[in-house]
Amino acid sequence: MPTLSRIRVADEVWIATALLHRENPDQPDFSIDEIVERAAKQRIAGIIRPGVYVHVVQHCVANRPPNPARCRMLFESRAGRRRLFRKGDACDPARESAKMTPDPDEIPIEYVDLLAWYRTWSNAATALSSAKDPLLALAGSGKELWADEHADAYIRRLREGWE
Repeated sequence: MPTLSRIRVADEVWIATALLHRENPDQPDFSIDEIVERAAKQRIAGIIRPGVYVHVVQHCVANRPPNPARCRMLFESRAGRRRLFRKGDACDPARESAKMTPDPDEIPIEYVDLLAWYRTWSNAATALSSAKDPLLALAGSGKELWADEHADAYIRRLREGWE
């Protein structure tokens, strides 16, 4: 169990953001200031550390180039807005396979339940966004074009007279 002063700033930012999501389930993202203020209110490390702001702005943001931290705990949904990163979100190639969530052994015990909440939240949100994806929605469209013939026969018929 880590002492409060030893919790990583990135983990503190993730916890503050997860708490905001859990407390505001209808809000898709949060301003940088809202996340910093939630971290200050929570006092996870006892005090608000100066690194919290830069972690919310840059170090934890998956779809920004690493500078220098590589974690992908947050996602910039639009300018000045952040939400928790989910599998399937775009990320800078240099952040591929980087840390997405805190290690349960490195955060205070009262926040460990957020990891289970996050898995449920992330899986549900990922499934919902896949269902709304316009390209994925096209799956199976056009099958009536060759409903009466095999796909190979359909292609041969289309190619007749090409030479």
